[in-house]
Amino acid sequence: MQPYFYSVSEFIAMGKHGVFVWSCWAITVGVMLAFIIYSRKQRQTLIKQLTIQQARQAQRTAKNPNSIPKQTL
Repeated sequence: MQPYFYSVSEFIAMGKHGVFVWSCWAITVGVMLAFIIYSRKQRQTLIKQLTIQQARQAQRTAKNPNSIPKQTL
Protein backbone atom coordinates (compact mmCIF):
# COMPACT_ATOMS: atom_id res chain seq x y z
CA MET A 1 0.00 0.00 0.00
CA GLN A 2 1.40 3.38 -1.00
CA PRO A 3 0.60 6.70 0.68
CA TYR A 4 -1.42 9.19 -1.35
CA PHE A 5 0.70 12.13 -0.21
CA TYR A 6 4.44 11.77 0.26
CA SER A 7 5.00 15.07 2.09
CA VAL A 8 3.17 17.69 4.08
CA SER A 9 3.44 20.21 1.25
CA GLU A 10 1.73 17.75 -1.13
CA PHE A 11 -0.99 17.22 1.47
CA ILE A 12 -1.56 20.98 1.77
CA ALA A 13 -1.56 21.43 -2.02
CA MET A 14 -3.93 18.45 -2.49
CA GLY A 15 -3.12 18.06 -6.15
CA LYS A 16 -3.65 21.79 -6.85
CA HIS A 17 -7.08 21.69 -5.16
CA GLY A 18 -5.76 22.73 -1.76
CA VAL A 19 -6.91 26.34 -2.09
CA PHE A 20 -10.52 25.24 -2.51
CA VAL A 21 -10.39 22.51 0.14
CA TRP A 22 -8.74 24.64 2.83
CA SER A 23 -10.87 27.70 2.08
CA CYS A 24 -14.01 25.57 2.54
CA TRP A 25 -12.65 24.31 5.85
CA ALA A 26 -11.83 27.85 6.97
CA ILE A 27 -15.27 29.18 6.00
CA THR A 28 -17.02 26.32 7.79
CA VAL A 29 -15.02 26.73 10.99
CA GLY A 30 -15.44 30.52 10.83
CA VAL A 31 -19.22 30.30 10.48
CA MET A 32 -19.44 27.79 13.32
CA LEU A 33 -17.35 30.00 15.63
CA ALA A 34 -19.40 33.06 14.69
CA PHE A 35 -22.61 31.16 15.49
CA ILE A 36 -21.25 30.08 18.88
CA ILE A 37 -20.15 33.63 19.76
CA TYR A 38 -23.47 35.10 18.60
CA SER A 39 -25.45 32.54 20.61
CA ARG A 40 -23.47 33.23 23.78
CA LYS A 41 -23.91 37.00 23.47
CA GLN A 42 -27.63 36.58 22.78
CA ARG A 43 -27.95 34.36 25.87
CA GLN A 44 -26.15 36.90 28.05
CA THR A 45 -28.42 39.67 26.76
CA LEU A 46 -31.51 37.59 27.50
CA ILE A 47 -30.33 36.83 31.02
CA LYS A 48 -29.73 40.56 31.66
CA GLN A 49 -33.19 41.45 30.33
CA LEU A 50 -34.86 38.79 32.48
CA THR A 51 -32.96 39.97 35.56
CA ILE A 52 -34.09 43.56 34.96
CA GLN A 53 -37.68 42.42 34.36
CA GLN A 54 -37.65 40.36 37.54
CA ALA A 55 -36.30 43.31 39.56
CA ARG A 56 -39.01 45.60 38.18
CA GLN A 57 -41.67 43.04 39.05
CA ALA A 58 -40.30 42.78 42.58
CA GLN A 59 -40.42 46.59 42.93
CA ARG A 60 -44.05 46.68 41.74
CA THR A 61 -45.00 43.95 44.19
CA ALA A 62 -43.23 45.76 47.05
CA LYS A 63 -45.07 49.03 46.30
CA ASN A 64 -48.49 47.39 46.18
CA PRO A 65 -48.47 44.23 48.34
CA ASN A 66 -52.27 43.75 48.20
CA SER A 67 -52.43 43.39 44.43
CA ILE A 68 -52.95 39.98 42.90
CA PRO A 69 -50.57 39.29 40.01
CA LYS A 70 -52.21 38.49 36.69
CA GLN A 71 -51.69 35.05 35.33
CA THR A 72 -51.25 34.74 31.62
CA LEU A 73 -52.03 31.57 29.77
